[in-house]
Amino acid sequence: MIMRRNRFVIFSLLLTLSIIVIGCGNEKESSDEEPQPSEYITEEKSHSEADNITHDETKEEDDKEMIEKDLSFLDGISPAPENGTSVIDQTQGKYADIDVRDESVNADVLENVGKLEPLPEDASDEQLDMYFNYLYSLVAEDFPDPQDIIKKWEFGSFGNPDLPDSRYHFKENYNVEILLDSSGSMGFYAGDKTRMQVAKETISTFLKNVPEDANVSLRVYGHEGTGSDSDKALSCDSIEQVYGFQSYNATDFDAALRKFEPAGWTPLAEALKQSEKALQQFDSKNNTNLIYLVSDGIETCDGNPVKVAESLVDSNAQPIINIIGFQADNEAQDQLKSMAEAANGIYSTASNQEELEAEFDRAEEVLEAWEEWKDDALDDLDAEEVDASFDILAFTNDWGQINRGQKLNVSRLTKIFRDEGIINKEQEDVFHAKKNKIEELIYDVRAELESELRDVSAQKINEMKSIINEKYNDQSKE
Repeated sequence: MIMRRNRFVIFSLLLTLSIIVIGCGNEKESSDEEPQPSEYITEEKSHSEADNITHDETKEEDDKEMIEKDLSFLDGISPAPENGTSVIDQTQGKYADIDVRDESVNADVLENVGKLEPLPEDASDEQLDMYFNYLYSLVAEDFPDPQDIIKKWEFGSFGNPDLPDSRYHFKENYNVEILLDSSGSMGFYAGDKTRMQVAKETISTFLKNVPEDANVSLRVYGHEGTGSDSDKALSCDSIEQVYGFQSYNATDFDAALRKFEPAGWTPLAEALKQSEKALQQFDSKNNTNLIYLVSDGIETCDGNPVKVAESLVDSNAQPIINIIGFQADNEAQDQLKSMAEAANGIYSTASNQEELEAEFDRAEEVLEAWEEWKDDALDDLDAEEVDASFDILAFTNDWGQINRGQKLNVSRLTKIFRDEGIINKEQEDVFHAKKNKIEELIYDVRAELESELRDVSAQKINEMKSIINEKYNDQSKE
């Protein structure tokens, strides 16, 4: 019995020992295989990191493509000016002569700034230039063209036989046709009066002082219908000579002014064509023919006013055309200026009644001189030389004032770029340096122009026109 019990105890001990040994063996095997899950995790992590890197690279490429796509509009932005030509030829910006902080434009300014992605900290010179050029394009001002002032002097020297252009020599007869835009936009306000009211008052005042022997005419266009598509045909056909050609009569002319109000579209080309046709009866040999065109907008009736203006040069009448852009936007100014250039005429801008009256005052002075010449009180050789001092002073003052205003607006918009997170402090400093460089350039160009303009006389007008055109206009076409 005791022996059987001892055997049982021994068996139990052996069984327990076997279990322990087997357990230890399993534990050892388990320990030997332990690295496998770790290796799997490492491998999985390696794949995951690679995937993440690939994903990040792809994301960066996608972001880059997205930014390039979003910023594609910057490709058409002209570089900031680097010489006198580019200053004179620069396109007027959307916020020219407007404080970009003003509440009336603030939301629009922020929308345009918001088109940009923030510049990277390590932005390249090319990226900095691209962003600054965009900023500058929004506030770029329209600087007076020296060619325009010389043409005005040429007009102001009317009657001087030394003038190379025979159109400016006194002739026996004087004919003036005023072409007035009566499209719907002329109903917009210029101060406390509509553009049309200002134009009518200015023209009426001018004609009251025209010599009795001069023939005058008033032709209006776009004065019927509305600006709707359904009225386009009606409006584009509405061109009417409401007065003349005849001597000025206040009662009849005032009645003519009451016949029309701002209405529809702008048949600029066809109106000029009809004016050219009407003037054919007055040959340039015996007649001085003058066209004054006042418009605030661009051709909207599918015509080509530049081509029509060009045809005036070789016409029988060979009129001198004075084109006044009255509160015209950039697009309209470009077209009106091109018309004046094509006709070898004069282009001016007017933003208010005083400036519009000043342009007609020049014609009034010429007509007074012509009347004196007709009465033998003024000999050809006594015609005044160009008195340039006042115009030069006004020209240089305008350049200085415009330059200062533009500099302020560039600074203001640069601050907005910084506040909106588009550029950082270092990049802001770069923008200010670029702004200062442009300001210095403009002052240098102004001083050079002032010196050149002071060296003008009737005999030299043609020469100076060529010199200035070569220096400040032709380069832009190369």
